[in-house]
Amino acid sequence: MISLSSTQIEFNIIVPTLTSLLMRTKLLPNAIPNRMTLVLLITCFQTSLLFGQLEPIGIFDHHQDVGDPKLKGSVVYDKENQTYTLSGAGKNMWTTADQFHFAWKKIKGDFIIRASVKFIGKGTADHRKIGIIARDKLTTDSRYADACVHGDILSSLQYRPKDGDSTYQVAVSTYHPTEIELERSGNTFIFSAAVFGEPYKSVTKELALNEEVYAGLFICSHVEDVIEKAVFSNVQIIIPAAKDFVPYRDYIGSHLEVMNVATGHRKILHSAPNSLQAPNWTPDNKLIFNSLSPTENLLYKYDLKDGSISKLNTGFANQNNNDHVLSFDGKMLAISNHVGPSRTSTIFTLPVTGSDTPTKITSEENGQSYLHGWSPDGKKLIFTGQRNKEWNIISIDIATKKETNLTEEATLDDGPEYSPDGKYIYFNSVRTGTMKLWRMKPDGSEEEQITFDEYNDWFPHLSPDGKWILYVAFPKDIDPASHPFYKKIYLRLMPAAGGVARTIAYIYGGQGTINVPSWSPDSKKIAFVSNSKLELPKK
Repeated sequence: MISLSSTQIEFNIIVPTLTSLLMRTKLLPNAIPNRMTLVLLITCFQTSLLFGQLEPIGIFDHHQDVGDPKLKGSVVYDKENQTYTLSGAGKNMWTTADQFHFAWKKIKGDFIIRASVKFIGKGTADHRKIGIIARDKLTTDSRYADACVHGDILSSLQYRPKDGDSTYQVAVSTYHPTEIELERSGNTFIFSAAVFGEPYKSVTKELALNEEVYAGLFICSHVEDVIEKAVFSNVQIIIPAAKDFVPYRDYIGSHLEVMNVATGHRKILHSAPNSLQAPNWTPDNKLIFNSLSPTENLLYKYDLKDGSISKLNTGFANQNNNDHVLSFDGKMLAISNHVGPSRTSTIFTLPVTGSDTPTKITSEENGQSYLHGWSPDGKKLIFTGQRNKEWNIISIDIATKKETNLTEEATLDDGPEYSPDGKYIYFNSVRTGTMKLWRMKPDGSEEEQITFDEYNDWFPHLSPDGKWILYVAFPKDIDPASHPFYKKIYLRLMPAAGGVARTIAYIYGGQGTINVPSWSPDSKKIAFVSNSKLELPKK
């Protein structure tokens, strides 16, 4: 017989399960048995309660009812769309006891769990609940903190400070949110919520939970004779970088994702424990992205048709940074590769199919050159260049190699990109003290600011149909001249003709997320990279 220790059965998993079983079979008429009795009973029942019988589902270790609700709950995982449909009953999650269905994973230390959420149907009780929860135990009265969305307008960070204590809450002023996030940073729990298109609103609570908790998705019907359903999409468990990580040395893992810009629905295509960065989307539906290793920074292709990954031949250029851009006709690729002992970023071009001998366009003797765009006619490249100790937007004629400064600011100008019709160059500039989006004529004239919000806005990317501008919004508390790794950022979308920007993605990422154009050819989707510490199973 396998010993309990070898199967790693958790006491607080077995107790509620076995207690419920015994009560229903009338073997426990009047009282819950003490711990020793339970251990003996567990030994008898262990063939049906082994750790191996847990039901992993999607990214979660297991799912189960907590608190012995009258009706059994369930989870259905749609692998193709990466969505979870939770069904569950339960009297409530309040006062001193909880009843709900729970899809959980054991997580140690800091984390961020996010999801897009939606009840199915009108529902029975206004206070039916869905959300994200972290709790010490799987017992009904455990300490916990959650990000809770009710059937009415209430959304709150609910918490129980001690086992068996009452439940309290901090309301967040977002009504009927579709985007929610529960973050743990030490003993601080943060509930962020938004309606799709809006930025987050957040509340916090200091709460001492175990270092390792059960965390995941939940549903409670608030009526014991009723089953409610809800769909959770865009679900991610994010383990953030260490607070003292060193940029450009201490990389964490990456998810290569695609998203429908109209609906916000995301799908993870590929995950890796190293740093992936900056996907381009080719006309034949491949994604070109960076993959960093300790010795080489290479480019790879991900085939959207079959999921295969292949190396893109860049010859001697094996120190590529994340600035690589397709020509408008999709036939050529321009790259930035670090050259020489000083690792000067230098621009090269090559066919999109690859080459042993890319063609050098800029000279490392002139200074750093970080590529960002092609002209629509394929005759010029535009880049951010350091010349005379200033960073400005520079155009270079591919045939003659002649450089022309388009901006002349003492502060940083970066991220230039032509509009598809060639009438404007869009870029970001910190000349006002905050990084904002600007545009100018291709000759550098008629500069005008186009975003005015509180965020630090970087890397404007025009959709192929010319109707939309996608960009990344960094938080206001960063150095505005930087675009750092591993921050909570937004992807935002605004009409190219002018108008209000909408938040379409809530991401843990930053540097490498969308440094380069990543629109699908039909202007309906985008590709990007998000980040998390990852320990992927060995194949």
